[in-house]
Amino acid sequence: MSVEPYKVLALKYRPSQFSELVGQDTLVKTLRNSFLSNRVGHAFLLHGDRGVGKTSTARLIAKALNCSEKKDGDAEPCNSCSNCKSIQIGRHVDVIEMDGASKTGVNDIREIIETVVYRAASAKFKVYIIDEVHMLSNSAFNALLKTLEEPPEHVKFIFATTEIKKIPFTILSRVSRFDLRRVESDVLTNHLLAILQSEGLSAEKEALKTISREAAGSVRDALSILDQVLVNCEKKIEIQMVNELLGKISKSNILSLLELIIKGNTKEALKRSRDFINGNTSASLLLQELLECLHFVSVSSLMDIDLTGDNYSLEEKKLAEKLYSTTDIIILTSLWQILFKGIDELRVSPEPITSLEMLLIRACHMSILPSPDTLIKSVLDNGSDRTMRIYNLDRKSSLKTTEKGEIIQDHTSEIENTQMDRSVESSDSSAVKEILDIFPGATVKK
Repeated sequence: MSVEPYKVLALKYRPSQFSELVGQDTLVKTLRNSFLSNRVGHAFLLHGDRGVGKTSTARLIAKALNCSEKKDGDAEPCNSCSNCKSIQIGRHVDVIEMDGASKTGVNDIREIIETVVYRAASAKFKVYIIDEVHMLSNSAFNALLKTLEEPPEHVKFIFATTEIKKIPFTILSRVSRFDLRRVESDVLTNHLLAILQSEGLSAEKEALKTISREAAGSVRDALSILDQVLVNCEKKIEIQMVNELLGKISKSNILSLLELIIKGNTKEALKRSRDFINGNTSASLLLQELLECLHFVSVSSLMDIDLTGDNYSLEEKKLAEKLYSTTDIIILTSLWQILFKGIDELRVSPEPITSLEMLLIRACHMSILPSPDTLIKSVLDNGSDRTMRIYNLDRKSSLKTTEKGEIIQDHTSEIENTQMDRSVESSDSSAVKEILDIFPGATVKK
């Protein structure tokens, strides 16, 4: 008894009709109207990121063009005739699929030019699908121009690319261009849920949300992750299993780490980060998670449900509310700058974990600086930048300061005080500028 080979979800649930394309409503509407009005162009260019459905859309167009049992007034292919079945699996003799990454030369294009004059063997149209078309050489593009502009009536061209800027304008002017969007997280989550229901499985909603966020709008990536998760789950997909597989950390734990950073609790922040890394998390992934949660907290401070979305649980939203209600937005934006610049530091560092810890120390130190309003007010009221100078001298001791607005008292000698007072007028502007450099976005209130 033969056992049917396992088919991955990305292939098993590949769209067989236009209505099954996920998150591409505008594209579907345009293609349907083109077929219903019998105004189908001779060349298409499908542009979009990986896994959004470019190849699937190309095969759907080929099926709709060559379906032998399609009824009048219907744009969808029947999926039951021999043409539809063979095109769906990529084995139709008149639908030629070519990889532009491996066949980039003018000789490869010459083969197409020499065969376009012959009519289709068993279908109405001969369809040429060139994937990664941006990889073709300039000579190959030039050789294709004349044929692409005035092809025989029985020939259609469909190009797919992820790099639209590499396509010559002479090609773009000869094709109908369609831009496929990245699929929104909630749409992708619902799509995964529908697939699991078809498979007779269930999942925690947070687990599917995590998979959707990790896929970054790519349906194929989401289904590949889901395949991996299903290997380790029996009947129900749990968030813990997904986090372990992806090396992710729960958002609530990241928000707790962010709270330690904002409070300037360097010791506990480093301990917590080491615990995460000792799990299954890399330094770069932890930094990415911190940036995502920092963005979430900053956007949550605007208190608009449409901006925050539905990607976070009620508990996580409450943690975010606690953070933004006790933290100046200037501190949040300054933390973002420090952590964002750390991406390049980790990329070139031979010891990413060490670089991450130094980055966290810097972030904790910045978060306990006196607030920009307090510093600027002190400079303007006192008529000198004495406070800022003293802060620079006693910077080390400020790490132990718990109150953000605390101004470090003067511990300098009388001689130093006299020297400071002599440069009052000339130093005011430089002190304010220094404060504004430390806190981007801060303003001087007149």
